[in-house]
Amino acid sequence: MRRFLLGVVTGVVAVAVALVAVVLAASQPGGATASPAPSATATATSGKPPRDLRAGETWLEAVELDSGAVVTPDGPFRDVRATGSDVRMSEQGLRAGTLRLDATLPFDAAARQIGQGVQLYAAGAGRAGVRRTASFLGRTVVVRATGTVTADRGQLVIEPETVDLGGPGWLDAGLSAAARRLVTVRHAVQGLPKGMRLTGVSVVDGGFRAHLEGSGVVLAP
Repeated sequence: MRRFLLGVVTGVVAVAVALVAVVLAASQPGGATASPAPSATATATSGKPPRDLRAGETWLEAVELDSGAVVTPDGPFRDVRATGSDVRMSEQGLRAGTLRLDATLPFDAAARQIGQGVQLYAAGAGRAGVRRTASFLGRTVVVRATGTVTADRGQLVIEPETVDLGGPGWLDAGLSAAARRLVTVRHAVQGLPKGMRLTGVSVVDGGFRAHLEGSGVVLAP
């Protein structure tokens, strides 16, 4: 979905920065600690520092972040979970050797991002439903489709298996190709941090469960 994972990553970065700030404050004499972002929990482990650790870098061996909800300008996200390793913070920014992120995007938020009057819903059996209004032969019809949901080269794809124009059979058959194009979703994920891409997506209760992963990820330059 256009920009939606960028919004999730931005929210997770905010929690990660708060976590690192807590670690730094706790390491200073008399330093006061603060809690991570509301509705979020974070844990970190720090083992033997790597040999290539640079002066001025703060290093965390592993970081886990969980949040029941993250709200971004692109919409709300539920059940956000991120795991990272080899996380480094310096004046140059925040970087992760590896990062995995899972988040649920509600259907209504996804539909707003896609636009064009699209409505999305769960169609059962792990499939998504797509509904939109269109004009055919001077008539306004509601096109409904159900299809599989996949991640393909960083895109969220809904490929229709059934298409229904709500009219006579001859109308559905005659316009099926045109209608199929209207309810086929291929939405590029844009604005992602370098090194990350959408690698999996599925339909869950109330939305899409997206999986994002990457290596050598620059989170906050």
